[in-house]
Amino acid sequence: MRDIDWTEDGDDLVVHGDNLEALAHLPDGAFRLIYLDPPFNTGRSQTRQSITTARVAAGAAGDRVGFKGQNYETTKGLLYSYSDSFADYWSFLEPRLVEAWRLLDETGTLYLHLDYREVHYAKVVLDALFGRDCFLNEIVWAYDYGARTKRKWPAKHDNILVYVKDPSRYFFDSAGVDREPYMAPGLVTPEKAALGKLPTDVWWHTIVSPTGREKTGYATQKPEGILRRIVQASSEPGDWVLDAFAGSGTTGAVAHALGRRFVLVDENPQAIEVMRSRLGDAARYV
Repeated sequence: MRDIDWTEDGDDLVVHGDNLEALAHLPDGAFRLIYLDPPFNTGRSQTRQSITTARVAAGAAGDRVGFKGQNYETTKGLLYSYSDSFADYWSFLEPRLVEAWRLLDETGTLYLHLDYREVHYAKVVLDALFGRDCFLNEIVWAYDYGARTKRKWPAKHDNILVYVKDPSRYFFDSAGVDREPYMAPGLVTPEKAALGKLPTDVWWHTIVSPTGREKTGYATQKPEGILRRIVQASSEPGDWVLDAFAGSGTTGAVAHALGRRFVLVDENPQAIEVMRSRLGDAARYV
């Protein structure tokens, strides 16, 4: 891969290729914020199929009936999938974390999004790579969809490890983060209830709605609300943000909306297709 002129014409970038090779062509200390959402090593293929529904003309037959008996026709779109099984997961992920450390600027922050299968190993690796004093938070993202097992407590959360490059200089803007309602507003003053509270390290946020405007049909797409909070807290307008497992492009969409610059990398051609559709002319594709 040739060197990536990532500042050419000031363009945001979507890079199609192996992220380890792509990251090696980016300059040291280039990013204020790096978000990594690697495959979770579940041992199975992740798939999701997009579905669109359109109302049919009066008297015409459809394949489902909706409000007031109106007929609708459902069209299935492309099936997006990727393999989420690695014989040696950490030989895959660790060198990418090393590159992430190199690419962070001295005030930068890394967010590593995993689940219960690998997060404890990741903590050990990142403690060694960054230093234990550079650990900032473990965020628990709790949601309301997924596992339904009755043989154990159903898993309904992901883990996001947060590390900073320099614990004495990192950037964190608590005032820039969207506040959330108090769970017991009657226990605080009306002024505080109206303002809302700063989120804690437990984030209650639903998954991407199957019928919502955000949905792209890409497997494991993350909601914009989660990335918005991350980008607001750990970057400023004009900063560069990197997502090396870009998938559906949520990080880029949020960064663009908030006035940040972005570099997205993914080797899956289906991901690049989704990002082209989602981001359009907001990015240059290489």
